[in-house]
Amino acid sequence: MTSGPLVGIRVVEFSGLGPGPYAGMFLSDLGAEVIEIAREGASPPRNFRNDSRGRKRICLNLKSPDAVETCLRLIEKADMTFEGNRPGVMERLGLGPEVMLARNPALVYGRMTGWGQHGPLAHAAGHDINYFALTGLLHAIGTAERPVPPLNLGADFGGGAMFLIAGMLAALLHARQTGKGQVVDTAMTDCASYLGSLFHDFQSAGLWSDTREANLLDGGAHFYGNYECADGKFVAIGSIEPQFYALLLEKTGAADKLPHAQMDTAHWSTMRATLGEVFRTKTRDEWCALMEGTDVCFAPVLTLSEARSHPHHLERQTFIEADGATRVAPAPRFSETPGAIQWAPSERVWKAEEILAGW
Repeated sequence: MTSGPLVGIRVVEFSGLGPGPYAGMFLSDLGAEVIEIAREGASPPRNFRNDSRGRKRICLNLKSPDAVETCLRLIEKADMTFEGNRPGVMERLGLGPEVMLARNPALVYGRMTGWGQHGPLAHAAGHDINYFALTGLLHAIGTAERPVPPLNLGADFGGGAMFLIAGMLAALLHARQTGKGQVVDTAMTDCASYLGSLFHDFQSAGLWSDTREANLLDGGAHFYGNYECADGKFVAIGSIEPQFYALLLEKTGAADKLPHAQMDTAHWSTMRATLGEVFRTKTRDEWCALMEGTDVCFAPVLTLSEARSHPHHLERQTFIEADGATRVAPAPRFSETPGAIQWAPSERVWKAEEILAGW
């Protein structure tokens, strides 16, 4: 099934890890025709890997001149391409942006790296945790005792894939208007820093402490954080605005136990401990019955499996059954051109000639 706002857009994806496959999935779910070029002999994608869905896959030995020429023939008919290799790798293969733009001047060439195309660290290996650490944001997340990596959401997917996608689509608009393509240099360290710009601004203005669990949004405030319940499960509270905080005190019955002003930071730690005692008096489900759906700004902290069966997700069909597996549905939602999963991860290897004949 092909549907979405990007129907008619042709993308050539050079296989990679992490943010690259995520970007390919996103573009495919929005209707683009995504051709994945994998290395010769690569294992087929596994069915549970949603980030392998919706692609036509070609396996090539890119050290072969014939294979390189095949790539360039595809590029001549493509709107966008992207790769996630270390700087210089594509140039050594004969597939750098100068070569590709010479064959297709309107091409958008996306480059996804951790450190960027230049800089002292450009050629070093790394992973999400390293890139995120360099932004200063990893230091700001966690308990008072130690930083806690936010899975690989901060750099790989948030600061990586999503910025790559936004950059390529912006460049595509420019190419459609001018006929001129360009390179989109997506460095996770750059983009994750941009993602966290608000916190750099707060810190520069003296409104954010470099001590964890001491600030409004990092668990320092007693009205913004996670609390353990009587059954060992957790709830999340975000009662920042005064009216929401007043409702929190009403629903918990803690008004008499928390006499200090909401924004009296000197007492946040003791008020957090007091509120923690209150939340341990009921189970998570009991607190849900009292607060879920109210303006407390409340949610249960669900496990991954629990999230898939929550009534809100069920009504919105956030998770769908497709090809024998539970899959996250395409997002965001479009009123006129809804996205769709084109097909599940497939073992089929296409021949370039088949695709070129259709193009």
